Amino acid sequence: MSDQSKFETFAALHVPGDPVVLYNIWDVGSAHAVVKAGAKALATGSHPVADANGWPDGQQVPIDFALANARRIVEAVELPLTVDFEGAYSTDPEFGGRNVALLADTGAIGCNFEDQVIGGEGVHPLDLQVRRIEAIRRAVGDAFFINARTDLFLKAESHDDALVGQVIERGKAFADAGASGFFVPRLADPVQIERVVREVPLPLNVIAFPGAPPKSTWAAAGVARISHGPFPHRALMAQLEEMARAAIA
Repeated sequence: MSDQSKFETFAALHVPGDPVVLYNIWDVGSAHAVVKAGAKALATGSHPVADANGWPDGQQVPIDFALANARRIVEAVELPLTVDFEGAYSTDPEFGGRNVALLADTGAIGCNFEDQVIGGEGVHPLDLQVRRIEAIRRAVGDAFFINARTDLFLKAESHDDALVGQVIERGKAFADAGASGFFVPRLADPVQIERVVREVPLPLNVIAFPGAPPKSTWAAAGVARISHGPFPHRALMAQLEEMARAAIA
């Protein structure tokens, strides 16, 4: 399957009310396992990639390693792959765009791109984040799925209606800048989700976490994509620890 076909297949999976489930992977072995489970597409998570290879999260995985890891997964499986590329390894719009172009060259057909200040506080100003997304779109062309993420819900203690308004403002601006999807980690309330879906013209991505509503509830609210982030890797490592403890005892 060509990169163009993979992109089109991946984009078409984002159906509000019938969300594609991305059970996040970190290497070729985890990719094969998720493919065997019946996945329709694959997505890395930055945290599990970092954890599995001995680095902290937050762009501490060297970019050359991240690109090589993506290429190995693409070469090992036929399904479309999107990569959690954090902040594109640069706050400079043009440098970030070039880095995402390098990612596209691996055969990955999309990426998560977040607005938090990595290594700092809060999120980037909206005008800067818009320019960063615009630069990525110029660098990769149309056949690449930019899943623009806002971390407002991750950073805030109170998830009130005012915060949802800020999320919507960002989502609309991201759409105008050329984003393909909108990712709001920790957005969970179905009523708030319905408002975001109604007002932001991008397919909405949320993250499944312990205690989150079931897939059916989110689907009914209009979610188009559900990610699992670091939680599959964490659960697997906890199980491995228990197995090792039983064997060693």
